[in-house]
Amino acid sequence: MIGAGAVFSLQGVAVKELGTRLDVFEIAFIRCFLGLVVVLPFVLRGGTALFLTGRPSLHVARALAGMSGMFCGMYAVVHLPLADAVAMSFAKPLFAVCLAAFFLGEKVGLPRWFATLVGFAGVGLIVRPGSHEFETAHIAALLGAFFIADVVVLVKKLQGSEQNATIMAYFGIVTSIASIGPALYVWLTPTLFEFALLASIAVAATLGQWMALRAYRAAEASAVVPFDYLRLVFSILFGWAIFAEVPDRWTLAGTCVLIAATAYIAFREIRMGRKPSLGGG
Repeated sequence: MIGAGAVFSLQGVAVKELGTRLDVFEIAFIRCFLGLVVVLPFVLRGGTALFLTGRPSLHVARALAGMSGMFCGMYAVVHLPLADAVAMSFAKPLFAVCLAAFFLGEKVGLPRWFATLVGFAGVGLIVRPGSHEFETAHIAALLGAFFIADVVVLVKKLQGSEQNATIMAYFGIVTSIASIGPALYVWLTPTLFEFALLASIAVAATLGQWMALRAYRAAEASAVVPFDYLRLVFSILFGWAIFAEVPDRWTLAGTCVLIAATAYIAFREIRMGRKPSLGGG
């Protein structure tokens, strides 16, 4: 899990570096397309049977939500200090609690609702609406967390009847098709170095998820979850060392509140026999 945190943080570094010249739409399209290339061997092995599904609209909705979350998350990473963008991505469980209650019919008790409110208060400390530090990128970061929470809910609905390979195949195809238009509109031919960074993003996403899954298989979720928050530590270190970014006291305070709230929600889900959703990506 420590390795996953480092890999996901380095992915953010690559996106931020690429964003100095390339548009987020182009970065996201190439990420989606390379992700499809990675999934392609599984698609070819499964044949046409892989695409047989009675829930095509859910697959499309999951793919579009994931793509929107990717766009917003990358925009936030490019335009905000790396630590701020990563800290706000931890708001995903807060949105997931709300969505699960309203769309999955899950019963959410007062303790989890209270933790969710506390978590959003932590987000407020980081964002500080009305202050001169508040930017469009803060809204993008929150929207990114919201869309990824949507993905968590939609995947839960799909996993009851669909193969993981089917979900991955539809995601790669739908996102590649949906993102190619905006990417072509802002297209700049990547340099060799930029293409290497773009390829590293796709590799990092796959490797990070694999590491996180291995961690959950190797140990109890309660032992693994705390290490997911090391993503923030790595992001602070990389942001300071590479981009000379130093989080202010409001960001640190809000991050502590947000982490405390989301950690409480995660451990409560573990006690209830649920597996918390993976971070990063």
